[in-house]
Order: sequence, then structure tokens, then C-alpha cells
Amino acid sequence: MPNVKKRFALLSVSDKNCIAVVAKALTDAGVGLLSTGGTASLLRDHGFEVLEVADYTGASEMMAGRVKTLHPMVHGGILGRRGIDDDVMQERGITHIDYVIVNLYPFERTVAKPSVEFDDAIENIDIGGPAMVRAAAKNHAHVTVVTDPSDYDRVVASLAYGSEANQQLRFELAVKAFEHTARYDGMIASYLGRLSGPAGGDASVFSNTLNAQYELVHELRYGENPHQRAALYKQAKPPPGSIAAANLVQGKPMSFNNVVDADSALACVKQFERPACVIVKHANPCGVSVSAEIVDAYQAAYATDPTSAFGGIIAFNRSLDKKTSEAITAQQFVEVIIAPSIDEDAKSVLAGFPNVRVLETGPESAPLPMQLKAVSGGLLVQDEDTKIITVDDLTIVTKREPSPQEIADLLFTWRVAKFVKSNAIVYGKDLSTVGVGAGQMSRVYSARIAAIKAHDAGLDVKGAVMASDAFFPFRDGIDNAAEVGVSAVIQPGGSKNDQQVIDAANEHGMAMVLTGVRHFRH
Repeated sequence: MPNVKKRFALLSVSDKNCIAVVAKALTDAGVGLLSTGGTASLLRDHGFEVLEVADYTGASEMMAGRVKTLHPMVHGGILGRRGIDDDVMQERGITHIDYVIVNLYPFERTVAKPSVEFDDAIENIDIGGPAMVRAAAKNHAHVTVVTDPSDYDRVVASLAYGSEANQQLRFELAVKAFEHTARYDGMIASYLGRLSGPAGGDASVFSNTLNAQYELVHELRYGENPHQRAALYKQAKPPPGSIAAANLVQGKPMSFNNVVDADSALACVKQFERPACVIVKHANPCGVSVSAEIVDAYQAAYATDPTSAFGGIIAFNRSLDKKTSEAITAQQFVEVIIAPSIDEDAKSVLAGFPNVRVLETGPESAPLPMQLKAVSGGLLVQDEDTKIITVDDLTIVTKREPSPQEIADLLFTWRVAKFVKSNAIVYGKDLSTVGVGAGQMSRVYSARIAAIKAHDAGLDVKGAVMASDAFFPFRDGIDNAAEVGVSAVIQPGGSKNDQQVIDAANEHGMAMVLTGVRHFRH
């Protein structure tokens, strides 16, 4: 066996960025390099002296590389307790392995490929890597384990200090290592679980066990109320265009309620292809509009309910410009402004209002495939409500057909209603809301509230359309809408009293279309 040093660093990484920098710092500190395969080749290409694991253990790799580090010489070097197991290690010729720098096989990246073959996925399940990582993390009193290249700088800096000074660093990296392997195992279990289905049957989007890993972003000042503790977590790789991945350009840290409202506003504004603005208060849209310019969309959304817009959350689906920033700050107090990007001159305007939180989300991403909701003792899991209704999906059930403008407004209010708490009623005209009724126990009261809000804002409901997130159980909701001048209605249908509701619409000369789709939001 080649000459071995008093201590080793074992390097075996799939992500080889900056590994040579760490290797140099280790060799300068008198630590020998122990490695495998591609990592060993790369280090030699950089001029480092590297001892192959197979040469160290005396056992060559076998089974096409499936077995190479699962050996007592390796795991004894990692797990050996300094001062306790030294005699055994000396007797067996085992050298201390003080550093374990390991990335695992890219299982997540492999199974994310649409065309991935099952056998390829299985071969990308790392066995030796997690075993070494867990062993090093267990023995963190003596061993430094690194799974994330972003920690290389900390490890390099630590080489200048003694073991006691690095104790806290080793502990922190050990925690991170166990989190890493837990997430890795969770990904494998979820992938295989989906293939077996919820009861061992056909493939399913749901696995038998839910394995979800989220990383702490930061603790919040408090939760929904000051007496509740709270924190924000994110997926390990949150998608761009999401609240968890958004950049806080300026302003105070986000509160619990800010995050909830911002998420609702962002989800709603993403429904529209044209420039749009959504103003949210207490998780409900209180004003929504689509226009050629976002400043016009903002003004129309604000006009829906200026009272509720005070202290609200404003979201855009276009870059925030100076003109819109000036319009917002000139006429209302706002908690949070959200946009894919913030123009530099808009930042200059908003800098004069340092308490306004400004979130830059980046480009829109695909919606999350599932929603999670905590209940006592468990979780509810469901698909994201991504259903979009088009004109081809509508069924006209009244004598009068809606006009082209009414069709456009019906589809607009239908998209808004999806984000209003049930029972949801939305009045709209010219691609802007004129009244929103949310979260009532009775649908007819939601309709009345929408009309009251329109009246209080000085908006004319005559000629507006109405969207309802679920069917009308009785005709009274239609009668109330007719009284204030609503001309057309969009709703799912499906009530045993559908014909009575349709008859009421015909009596009032209203047009009505059915979607066949419900959008409850609890």
C-alpha cells in the first residue's frame, strides 16, 4: 500500500466546482487527499497527489463502481473516536479521515427528466455517499463533513484554527449533512412511492408517504397575532416567480400576514396574459384590472374599493415602472408591492417610502403541482387549481346570448373569483372589478356585499357581469344582481334548482353561461 499520511480528507463529489481550491488548502495544511473516480482524476489534473480509495483499502472497486467506499478502512477512519479507538485503528492500519467532502449522485436531476428510464433512476441512488456523510456527521466531534460547496470558504478559513475552535462549525455542518441525506432519501421514497400508487396500485402523483423538505428562511416577528411564533420556510430549490424565492428590494421584513396576502396576490395576477394589477386585503382580491398599461390597471383596481386597498398588497405581472410607483405612493398607504422586476427609476421613487416592502419575484414559473394544508394531526394534500376556462368551455343556457364584451368580462371575473374566499361573488365591467363579495356563509349576501362595495366606491354596476365560484342554490342571488343592473352571469351550474335560476335570468333579460367547473377557495 502507498505511503499514507497521519490524516486524510476524503473527497468524492458530483459537483466539482471549486473542489481544487479546497484541495489546495487541505494539502497546504498537511492533510492527505483520498479520493475516487472522476474526483481523483480532476485533482491529479490540477497537480495534486491523490491516493485512490482502492489503493488505500486494498480492495478494488467492483460491480461497475457500486461498491468502492463501503469498507472498514474507510468507515473506521471516519467513525474512529480520537483517543478511544486509536489502538484498534493502529492495529488494523486505519488512518484518521478528518474531512469528508461528498456530494451525492444527482438523483433529483435524473428523475426530473421527462424521459428518465426506471433503471437509470435506480442507478443514481447513491449508497456509499450517504453512508460516509452520515458516519462523518455522527462523529462530528472529530470529523468535518461538507455536502454543500457554499461551505467550502468556511472550511478553508477554519484550517487556520485548532480543533476546539472548529467544534461549532463541525456541529453546524453535521446538522446540515443529516438534513441533506434526509432530503435525499425523501426524494427517493417519493419517486418510488408515486410509482406504486397510494395503495400499491397504478402510478399516482401521491406517494404512500409524504416526504417534504423545507429550509428555514428566517423567523418572523410573530404569526397571525403577536402571541404566536412563526417562521418562513422554503423548498430547497424554490421555483422562480414564487414568494419564497422573491427578493426583498426594500422595506421592513415581511410579516406572516404579509406573506399570506402576497402569495394570494401573486397567484391571482399570474392568471392574466395582458398587463394586470391585483390588490389584496386579508387574502381576498379587493380590486383587479387588466389594461394596456399597468398604471391604468392599477388605477382601475384601486377604484374598485379604495377603502379596502388602504394597507393592502399590490401585485403586477409586468415590471414596475416610475409612473405606476408615483401613482401608488400619491394616493394610498401600501404594505407590499410585488412585480417580476422593478425599474431603477421606480426604485428611486419608492426609496422615499422606506416602510413600503417591495418584492421582486423574477420571471413567472409553472405553478406548484400540489398544495399542502395543515390540519390537527396531519396534512391535506391536493393538486393546485390550475383549471383555466376559455370561451369554448362555456355553455349558454339563457334565451339571450352574451355579447363579445360580456364574454370577455365573464371570463375575466371568473378568473378573479377563483382567488376570492367562498362564497365568492365578483362584479366586473370592462376587464375591471366593480365589486367583490367574499367569505360569506350565504351566496346571496356575497352578492349584496359586492353591490354595496360598488355603490360606496361610486361605481355603476349597470351593465356589469357577475361571476360566482359555485352554483346558485336559489334564484335570490340572480334577483339581487338584476336589481343593481347586472347583465350577464357566469357560474358552474349543477344545482337541482338550475332551471329556476335560469328562468330567473330569462325573466330579467340576463345572459347566463355555465362552466361546469367549481372554484371553491376555503
